[in-house]
Amino acid sequence: MKKLLIVRAHPFSAERSRSMQMADAFLAGFREAHPDDLVEDINLYSQSVPEIDIDLLSGWEKIREGEEFIHLGSLQQAKLTLFDNYTMQFQSSDLIVVANPLWNLSVPTRLKAWVDTVCRSGVTFRYNSEGRAEGLAGGRKVIHLQASGGHFGGKDPASEWLRTVFTFIGCDFEQYVAEGMDHEPERADEIMKKALAEVRQLGRDC
Repeated sequence: MKKLLIVRAHPFSAERSRSMQMADAFLAGFREAHPDDLVEDINLYSQSVPEIDIDLLSGWEKIREGEEFIHLGSLQQAKLTLFDNYTMQFQSSDLIVVANPLWNLSVPTRLKAWVDTVCRSGVTFRYNSEGRAEGLAGGRKVIHLQASGGHFGGKDPASEWLRTVFTFIGCDFEQYVAEGMDHEPERADEIMKKALAEVRQLGRDC
């Protein structure tokens, strides 16, 4: 049995977000073809995502120095636990779908914070005796779904960054973008109709 994790990174629902429409289309196709597989569907804007801050950094430092978790401050304990939960959720998944808009040539900040929970030295990657990085998250596939108003051919900085991170930790990475809806507003409906049909088929084929 396969486990799918959908990570949504937009505060709006599919009624107002094209990237969330893409996530819905993928999920519909996946469930049609894999009705018995497990699905976890999260939106990073409806739950807390810890940023790497002084609480996390100092908490990790204390643990490395031998401090017991129970002796950390309550805020440190809460943030470290939440951070670890996201890591374990990713590790327990076989297929991960990340859906986001392209905002100012970058990903939403919540998505950046989430990526930090899954790109972890000693957990999803390590440095070998020669100092070379080795991905430890092999066997997982990440599918990136992104909507953008301009035309970038999937080579925008956000897409390239996500590809770099997930291949760095050893994942198989695939991307589908819906582009140009603001650049060609008269074709926006046509572009999205085609994109949603193809993403739904992508979900079936996984």
